Amino acid sequence: MSQHHVVVGAGPVGSGVASLLASQGTQVTVVTRSGRGPDHPLITKAAADATEAERLTELASGASAIYNCANPPYHRWPQDWPPLHNALLSAAERTGAVLVMMDNLYAFGPGASMPMRETDPMRATGRKGSMRARMATELLAAHAAGRVRATLARASDFYGPEVLGSAMGDRVVPRVLAGKKVSVLGSLDTPHSFSYMPDVVRTLVTLATDDRAWGHAWHVPNAPAVSQRQFVEALAAAAGTTVRVGAIPKAAVSALGLVVPLMRELKETWYQFAEPFVADSAATEAAFGLTATPLAEGAASTVAWWRTAGVAK
Repeated sequence: MSQHHVVVGAGPVGSGVASLLASQGTQVTVVTRSGRGPDHPLITKAAADATEAERLTELASGASAIYNCANPPYHRWPQDWPPLHNALLSAAERTGAVLVMMDNLYAFGPGASMPMRETDPMRATGRKGSMRARMATELLAAHAAGRVRATLARASDFYGPEVLGSAMGDRVVPRVLAGKKVSVLGSLDTPHSFSYMPDVVRTLVTLATDDRAWGHAWHVPNAPAVSQRQFVEALAAAAGTTVRVGAIPKAAVSALGLVVPLMRELKETWYQFAEPFVADSAATEAAFGLTATPLAEGAASTVAWWRTAGVAK
């Protein structure tokens, strides 16, 4: 009998995980409120509220793995994450499925040592960073206590096909394609790690199916860190355009934050773009043989996607 995996969320991460699993012959159930998800004969789309532990447990009955690929609105993390996180833990405990959580690097907080490693202390005090630290701590504690089998993958800012709402998503790539000036947050020339979506997806699927991963956090393999200016230049090289790159002043973000909830939330993470923000993925690469896609290759794939499906979206 083929395995069955459950993916909660159908954004670029969830859809990518479901599609990769299906391409490998795995039966997948994608759970979203709307019932959307990628199309494939092996993918079943279920409309459900993933904060309802009973319903989620029912959908995950007999599953080998559950992937937390959800992403509540930025400004609603304190309200939306706890019930969703608790329901996922409950479903994993009741079904015996491995719980794999998509995570980011916020938990380390400002002033973290660079490069950030999986075993570094989680010192974030902001609303979003402390929430991610709490979730990671609870997940790994539940594994250590024998309640669940669990692991998590931390990625930096996403880019690649299907990626829209990211630092190098819909605010940047369409302008690069048009040869227009690009404005980014923070510093233009400090090093920053970026995570290519197919690498993120491969990491999650690998962690779910390798018991050496369980009980630990892992960093998604990233290409060597580059500055935001260099990243935009890589996109422009792939697109065959030339663009100017400028920085958005912090004062402008603060002013917009008075009326735009998303911009208000960016004040907490400003340090990630104003200072070096680099992740070390050596442990993941050594343990599982995973490697990062070179930036030039990832940029070319990103540009190609935006020139077709991305423009329509």
